[in-house]
Amino acid sequence: MNRGNIYVIAAPSGAGKSTLVNALCKLDSQVQLSVSHTTRAMRPGEVDGVNYFFVTTTDFQTMIANSEFLEYAQVYENYYGTNINTIKQFLATGKDIILEIDWQGAQQIRKLFHEAVLIFILPPSLPILAERLKKRNTDSANVIEKRLSVAMDDISHAPEFDYLIINDSFDAALQDLCSIIRAPRNKTAKMLENIKQQFNKSSSFLITA
Repeated sequence: MNRGNIYVIAAPSGAGKSTLVNALCKLDSQVQLSVSHTTRAMRPGEVDGVNYFFVTTTDFQTMIANSEFLEYAQVYENYYGTNINTIKQFLATGKDIILEIDWQGAQQIRKLFHEAVLIFILPPSLPILAERLKKRNTDSANVIEKRLSVAMDDISHAPEFDYLIINDSFDAALQDLCSIIRAPRNKTAKMLENIKQQFNKSSSFLITA
């Protein structure tokens, strides 16, 4: 069985990353979203173990000490991390996994998994990003100002990623994301084993590569 691919999707807060990823997962049964651990407070409508594993700072730091994270970072005074065993077990099933993490985590993943595909989602502009954050009605004006400041730093790391998607039109951005995710499945190295099985069984033509 072919091992699944790792896709890292990052974006500044408010760029629409989570909405795009959720839509992708509904369209593509071969994709699974990794559930990260975090110390931030649970937002209305979120479910523990579905959106995140919500843990205390003390528990998170214990997990760091025990080397349980594939990557972790501190963002907006909260910790976020990806459990290493969860990722390894899922990749072994042959499905693709998506990590919704920031650019710091993306750099750590690339060092450990050179074949990982890094995708960065951009807003059309900073004014539009600010408007999207305000429409959330989940953060104070001071928090929004801080998020915009951090967004500028996030965007400065966009050139480090393999693909860039501007989320101006949601449907177009989703189509771009789907294309990026699906294309590697048709690489010769991925397809060769299936081709060998199909053609070598049904004809005298043998594929030996």
